[in-house]
Amino acid sequence: MPELNFDKVYASLNLRIKDITNIDEFDELTKEFLGKNSLIAEERKKLSSLSSDDKKNYGRKLTEATEFITSEIKVQRQLFLNSQFTSREEVENTDISIDWTPSRGSYKHVLSTVMDEVVSIFSSIGYEVAHGPEAETSWHNFDALNTPDWHPARYESDTLYLDKNLDTLLRTQTSTVQIRHMEENDPPVYIVAPGRVFRSDQLDATHSPVFHQLEGLAIDKNLTFTDLKGTLEYFVKEFFGNDIETKFIPHFFPFTEPSAEVLVKWQNGEWLEILGCGMVDPNVLSNVNYPDNYKGFAWGVGIERLAMLRYKIDHIKNFYDNDIRFLEQF
Repeated sequence: MPELNFDKVYASLNLRIKDITNIDEFDELTKEFLGKNSLIAEERKKLSSLSSDDKKNYGRKLTEATEFITSEIKVQRQLFLNSQFTSREEVENTDISIDWTPSRGSYKHVLSTVMDEVVSIFSSIGYEVAHGPEAETSWHNFDALNTPDWHPARYESDTLYLDKNLDTLLRTQTSTVQIRHMEENDPPVYIVAPGRVFRSDQLDATHSPVFHQLEGLAIDKNLTFTDLKGTLEYFVKEFFGNDIETKFIPHFFPFTEPSAEVLVKWQNGEWLEILGCGMVDPNVLSNVNYPDNYKGFAWGVGIERLAMLRYKIDHIKNFYDNDIRFLEQF
């Protein structure tokens, strides 16, 4: 029975591997040791002339050798690749394990950019950032904010409840953060609360069941509507530019009294609503056990609304389509 010196073959394989300097040489190595003209292939041709027992035994040895060579080349190929990556990383001081090409735009979503800018504007005049849970209680979302049981906002058609008793829900506003902050902190309070909110809205050009808000709250002694007006006019000019005109028109919100909407005069002369605001209703302050000598004001603004106005975006779904042609513009 012919007997190939497998140890000699393996030694030869190891020597050839040590001499490799290019990843493509592993393909040549596979052909050399396992191809149709290799020693293993030539030995397989001899199997037909062997007896049944010899054919079985020698065939098994050839199969084991083939599997060993295949595995060894695969392992050594990967080790070679790893060493090449490590060498390049040391030279270039960069992570080349990711095939990454910079886009023409920023790497931050446009909504994150706008949110961060709004937070920055209010932070520059002394407001702190506060956060709270997205899954909320009806108390924090409605009751503490002076919203009566019969108010349409509490209907199941408008709010996404998480239980049959309507005790827990996905927050419809970040005003919930204001309540939680006041429950845990004594006045004075100057905070902004950015985050996602959820409503049972049908998707259209300006509405989405999930969107982003930033709500603000100021509680202190002797605050007036004039302070509210000055604060929001400062924000509008910082965000849209000094030439923008604003006006306040009466409105109704359960948690503020008096309440107003803030409108800006756009390029075409049209007045567009951008946010709601008002003086904090005394019932809200009473619900968190704040002293009677403290007053305050609050406001809420939609981040998608601001982004759509600034960048002339005609449909809110563009923010969520993940279309790179849209996102890389910002």
